Amino acid sequence: MAILRFRALENSSNRKPIVVIAPSSKVSDFYGINVFDKEKMHKYLSKEVFRQLQEATHIGNRIDRKVAELVAAAMKNWAVSLGATHYTHWFQPLTGSTAEKHDSFFELSDEGRAIEAFSSSALVQQEPDASSFPNGGIRNTFEARGYTAWDPSSPAFIMESPSGKTLCIPTIFVSYTGETLDFKAPLLKALHALNNAAVPVCQYFDKNVSSVNATLGIEQEYFLVDIDMYNARPDLEMTGRTLFGAEAAKGQQLDDHYFGTIPDRVNSFMVDMEIESMKLGIPLKTRHNEVAPSQFECAPVFEDINLAVDHNQLLMDVMDKVARRHHFKVLLHEKPYAGMNGSGKHNNWSLSTNTGKNLLSPGNSPKSNLMFLTFFINTIRAVFEHADLLRASITSASNDHRLGANEAPPAIMSIFLGEQLTRVMDEIEKSVKDKKMTPEEKTALKLNIGKIPEILLDNTDRNRTSPFAFTGNKFEFRAVGSSANSSHPMTILNTIVADQLSKFHTEVEGIIKKGIKSDEAILKVLRKYIVESKAIRFEGNGYGDEWKKEAKRRGLSNVTTTPPALDAFITKKSIGLFERNGIFSHREVEARHEIMLETYIKKIQIESRVMGSIAVNHIIPAAIKYQNLLVQNVEGMKDIGLPKEVFSTQIELIKEISTHITVIKKKVDEMLEARKKANALTDIRAHAISYCDKVKAYFSEIRYHVDKLELIVDDESWPLPKYREMVTIR
Repeated sequence: MAILRFRALENSSNRKPIVVIAPSSKVSDFYGINVFDKEKMHKYLSKEVFRQLQEATHIGNRIDRKVAELVAAAMKNWAVSLGATHYTHWFQPLTGSTAEKHDSFFELSDEGRAIEAFSSSALVQQEPDASSFPNGGIRNTFEARGYTAWDPSSPAFIMESPSGKTLCIPTIFVSYTGETLDFKAPLLKALHALNNAAVPVCQYFDKNVSSVNATLGIEQEYFLVDIDMYNARPDLEMTGRTLFGAEAAKGQQLDDHYFGTIPDRVNSFMVDMEIESMKLGIPLKTRHNEVAPSQFECAPVFEDINLAVDHNQLLMDVMDKVARRHHFKVLLHEKPYAGMNGSGKHNNWSLSTNTGKNLLSPGNSPKSNLMFLTFFINTIRAVFEHADLLRASITSASNDHRLGANEAPPAIMSIFLGEQLTRVMDEIEKSVKDKKMTPEEKTALKLNIGKIPEILLDNTDRNRTSPFAFTGNKFEFRAVGSSANSSHPMTILNTIVADQLSKFHTEVEGIIKKGIKSDEAILKVLRKYIVESKAIRFEGNGYGDEWKKEAKRRGLSNVTTTPPALDAFITKKSIGLFERNGIFSHREVEARHEIMLETYIKKIQIESRVMGSIAVNHIIPAAIKYQNLLVQNVEGMKDIGLPKEVFSTQIELIKEISTHITVIKKKVDEMLEARKKANALTDIRAHAISYCDKVKAYFSEIRYHVDKLELIVDDESWPLPKYREMVTIR
C-alpha cells in the first residue's frame, strides 16, 4: 500500500498542465452548440409547430401527438447532423445522480434496409425498470414497470464522449401507477403551485402579471485531488471522503488559498470544463479558489429553476469526465477532509414575473416596494412556519459533517436580513397598528418604503453563518450540500412559499371585503407576519454557543443528524402541506421518507465497513511493521550492552503503538457488533437511529487512534497518502 502512495506522489509531482484549445476565442461562437434550443428549433421546425412547443413549455399546454412526431423528426435530424448515433431519456432518480439508457437511431425498414428513425413515442415516453431504483416500497421487484416522460421545458442536448455522441432528452420518472420516483416531477409541481399562488398576489400591484417563475443560481463548490492519490485511498474511492488523516501542519489557517492564483493544472481543467459546459448551454460565469487548499468554486448566470437544476446535475457529470482527462478526481462530498472547510451548493433563489420584474428586488416607488416587501415577508413567514421541513430538505449523511463546521451554516434554520432591512421591518411593525392608519402615517410609511433601494445600495451584506440569507435581490440558501440534487430543497422552498402566498391572499381578501383598501389590508397582514416570524430572524454569529441557547429559547430546532431531522418530512403538518399543494400524496411522502432513511443507513454502513477494513488490513499491519523495527533496534542496543535509558524513547513508542493498536482493534470489533444489532432491527427509523447513534459513534474514536499512529509511524511505512500530499496540487 505504501508503494501505491509513493507512486502516486511521484506521478502527481510530474504532472504538467494539459493545453486546452477553445473552439473559438468568443464563447458566443460555441455556446449551446450541443443544445436543441430555440435557434435550432426555428431552423428545424415549422412556425406553427414551434409555437405549439413554446406554449407547452411556458403555459403548460398538452402537446398533440402529431406535433410530437414532427418535433421528434426534427430533433433526430439535428442530432444525426452532429454525429449522434443514439438517444436516451435523461432522468434524475432518487439515487442522487442521473440515469440514462441508450437506444440506437438504427432501425430496419420493411425492405430490410438500415435507416435512422426516431418516433414521437420514443421521444415522449420510455419504460425503464422502476424496481431497480429507490422507490420506498411503491414498486415490488416483480413489478418492474416505470415510465420516463419528456419534459419539454428543459431542452434536449447532445452528450459527447470519445466513442460517440448521444442525444439526451430530459424527462420525469414515474411508477406504473403514477407515483413520482424522481426529483424533477415534484419540482415541476411545486413551480406550478408557486405560479398559481403568486400571480393573484402580484395582481394587487400589476394587472399585467400573468405568470411567476422561480429563478436559481447555484454556486458549486468542489475539491480536486490527483487521480493517483485518489486511487491510493480506498476510503475516498468507496465513500467520497477521508475516514482517516492527521491534519497537515499548514492547512487553511493563513487564508492564502482563498481567491489566490489558480494553479496552472487546475486552470487548464477549469477552462476545459467551462468549454464543455458552454457547449451544453450551461452558462458558467465565475471560477475561483475557495478557502480550503485544493477547494474551488464555479457559478453560473441565473436561470429558470428547472433548467438551473438540470444544468447543475449535468455540470457535476461534466466536471467528473473532464477531471479525468486532467488526471484529477472531483470530490463533491460535503466534507472530504476533516479540519478544513466543507463544500456547499449555495442556492440563490428569487422570483420573476412574465413582465421581467424580480419580485425580491426593490423598486423606485412605494407601490413597487410594497410589492417587494409582500414577497420578501411572505418568504420569511414561510421559512419560519416550515423551518424543520426546510432543514430536512438538506439533510444527508455527508452534509451532517459540514453543517456548523468551518464557515458552513449551522443546523439551526434562521434568516439573515442585514441591519438596514431589519430596521425597515421594525418600522413597519411599529407603524401599522390594528386601528385604521391616518393619512400622515400612510405617507410617512410610504416615503420610508420608497427609500428601500437607496438603503440597500451600499448596505446589503451577507452572513456566512446564516443558512438562509437575503443578499440584495435574492435569498441565498447556503445550507444545501455540494453533492445534493438541488431539486429537493427547491421543491420544499417553492412549496412552502406557494402555500404561504395562498394563505396571504386569503387573509388580505378577507380584510378587503370589510371595506378596507388593498394597500392597507396588505400592510396589516404583513405586520402580523413580521411579528409572528420574528424568532427566525438572526443577525449574529451562527457558530456561537450563545446562538444555540438563544435559538432554544426562541423555540427553534437544532437537529444535528439526519434520521431525526427527516421526521419533519412525515408530520401531519408536512403531509397536509404536500397534499393541498399537489406535490406528494401521503404514499409518496412515506416512500420518500423511507428512501432517505435507507440511503442514510447504507452510506453509514459502507463507511463503517471501509473504516474497519482499512484499520485492520492497512493501518495495524503498518504500525506493527514499524513497531518491529523499534523492537529490533532495542534488542540490538541491548546486545551491545547499552544502558536502558539510551533506548527508553523507543520502548515508550513501542508501548504507545501497542496501546493504539489495541484500542483500534477493540473498537472495530465493537463497531461490527453494533452494526449487527442495528441490522437486526426491522423498523427502518430505529435502524437508521441505531446506525447514527451506535455505529457512527465509533468513527471518531477509531479515527483518533489511527491519526495518532500516522504521527508516530515511519513516513515511508505509512500506507495512505497524507493530507499534506493530497491537498497540494503541483
